Amino acid sequence: MPEPAVPPTPPVPLAALLAREDLALRQIAGPAGPGVVLHGAHTSEMADPYPYLLGGELLLTAGVHIPDAAGADPDAAGRAGPGPAEHLEAYVSRIVAAGGAALGFGLAPVHDTVPGALVAACEAHGLPLLEVPPRTTFSAVARAVWQLLERARTAELRRVTEAQQSLATAASRPDPVPSVLRQLARRVAGRAVLYGPEGTELAGAGAASAADAPLAELARLLLTRASATAGDTAPDGTHLAAYALGAGRGFVLGVAAPRRDPGDHTIASVAAVLLSLLTGEHQSGPGAARSSALVRLLLGAAPAEVAPLLGGERWLVVHARPDTQALAPLAASALGAALGSPLVDLGHDVVRVLVPAGRAPRPQPGWTLGVSAETAPADWPAADAQAARALARARATRTALVRHAAGSGLLGLLPEEEARAHARAVLAPVEASPAGAALLETLRTWLSLHGSWDRTAVALSVHRNTVRQRIARCAALLGTDLDDPDVRMELWFSLGQR
Repeated sequence: MPEPAVPPTPPVPLAALLAREDLALRQIAGPAGPGVVLHGAHTSEMADPYPYLLGGELLLTAGVHIPDAAGADPDAAGRAGPGPAEHLEAYVSRIVAAGGAALGFGLAPVHDTVPGALVAACEAHGLPLLEVPPRTTFSAVARAVWQLLERARTAELRRVTEAQQSLATAASRPDPVPSVLRQLARRVAGRAVLYGPEGTELAGAGAASAADAPLAELARLLLTRASATAGDTAPDGTHLAAYALGAGRGFVLGVAAPRRDPGDHTIASVAAVLLSLLTGEHQSGPGAARSSALVRLLLGAAPAEVAPLLGGERWLVVHARPDTQALAPLAASALGAALGSPLVDLGHDVVRVLVPAGRAPRPQPGWTLGVSAETAPADWPAADAQAARALARARATRTALVRHAAGSGLLGLLPEEEARAHARAVLAPVEASPAGAALLETLRTWLSLHGSWDRTAVALSVHRNTVRQRIARCAALLGTDLDDPDVRMELWFSLGQR
């Protein structure tokens, strides 16, 4: 029988439910103590509740399915069936196999007392058995369980939030790496260690223990794997976790804690991101190369000269916006890591990432991406504009990722300078107007979305009436009919040359 899966939610002690005086519950069998916890409540009168349990529940029953003392099978009159003891033995064993945390037996209207065979079966299988008095409804018990779970969930979220804030504060101190490790060790009530590329301990916080050696071994093992995290349990029962910092830099965060609460992984992950940022720029060769490239650019070097220091000859520009959460430095850095590039720029409403062309971006959960065509460093500004337009189209069409569609087509038949001169002449009336830039961008987006007012409004983050007014203004300035497909084709051609 496979081990049942327990939902990853903060559990509540069974003792907290028993402490509710308004319920008047009484435990009459099975183990007690802080180790018995609940993940939910479920009511069922099925003779075999196994298929309906997720694991960790308090199962509530009035015993409708229990056969009478004569041993008759209540599901088939006149046919011999198992006796009460055998039936209840199988019933309790199935609850335990499904991962049930406890059993609540309601008195009345079916049974006046809890059957002795049920008490014996629960005691034998180590399943806590609660007596639910007649005046207490199952719905009241279930509501109490969910209220306790909600309080536990809120407390855990508060703990994680406070830990995140304290870690961020620690990262801003003069000694950021030791400070982050100290905060992490305190928050998980254990030990936090930073390991170097050779698996040697560079810094640590928290009391040393017998788990130090297994933790170091787990960190060295992670360095040989492609995965970003690894977990294990030390011989003394200590929970171990290791987190790779950055891509291929060889730094690992190790965490050892006596217990593993639901929010501990989130807290440790935040610490790993902070330590990755703190160690990446100053400790790694690529970080030094990026600093050198920045200095050269500031001193007047051409982008083509510094591009080899950044890791490529051909590049992609990616524009990204989060689907729900607000823009934040940690989220932007995590996006850059997922795209395989540390070259990230966090703007007020968009994240821009410069990615070597060999690392084709893929859709990222929670983000909408626009990707430029491959380009040389000299054409980075043009690629930046391509990525912006691709992002606008992605948002308008609710697509996770849109790539700039590059292609010469008929443009290849015309000399480039002649094409640009024609485009400037066609668009001059609009470009010369006071709001020329906004009008041209609206016209470009509107044409790319086949004249859809709503999708253009979404792409530009303006009201649809604003789109209508701008397009009408363009038509007036150009003195042409924008419903004519020939006109649209020429305008699209001209906009492509800007």
